[in-house]
Amino acid sequence: MRVVSLVPSLTEAIAVTAPGLLVGATDWCTHPAGLDVVRIGGTKNPDLDAVMGLRPDLVVANEEENRARDLDLLRTAGLAVLVTEVRGLEQGLRELHRVLVDGCGAARPRWLDEAERAWAAVVPHELPDAVVPVWRRPWMVLGRDTFAGDLLARLGVRNVCAGHPDRYPRVTPDDVRSRGAGLVVLPDEPYRFTADDGPESFPGLPAALVSGRSLTWYGPSLVTAPRVLGAALRAAIR
Repeated sequence: MRVVSLVPSLTEAIAVTAPGLLVGATDWCTHPAGLDVVRIGGTKNPDLDAVMGLRPDLVVANEEENRARDLDLLRTAGLAVLVTEVRGLEQGLRELHRVLVDGCGAARPRWLDEAERAWAAVVPHELPDAVVPVWRRPWMVLGRDTFAGDLLARLGVRNVCAGHPDRYPRVTPDDVRSRGAGLVVLPDEPYRFTADDGPESFPGLPAALVSGRSLTWYGPSLVTAPRVLGAALRAAIR
């Protein structure tokens, strides 16, 4: 079988589970290290001719990360396109099974069961209410109905913007303070927040610098994500 992945986390999931199936992936597909496949551009601007030229039996995509018109063009060209929707942990685990087992014909991987057990064992921490920026210039934060927001909620983080009508609302640091946030959670992707780029905009608030891969990727990283994210959150409030 020949598979092209347009989603970094799904690329890793397929490559780890069924080595040899992937023939193409985006430029942003950085895991696993050393993945040797044809690169077909970005998630938002893939080279569709290159994808078609690889003659894949299946293209895997995501309704949030990839553009509907690109996926429609691939379907029109006769390619099978499996589109995932991931708005929470449980949905993410189901979609991983659908991609790997139903879509790729692989055996259910052990790491997927380990991820389910790891998250089932999570005990929420006692943490301040938080805001979770994902971009700046302009500032954008996690709002309602997001995979990352669900992971943080399971760890004990109440997102002060979770009730916003937008999934990724634009805000200002002053808006955040008015909502009563006592913690700012700063992932290193999609925007690469660092100790010198981000915390200074929220003076007086402890900042948790967390792994974006642990927070936003649905794949093998889910096995260690509870431990990695939990440690970063606890360290910020010590």
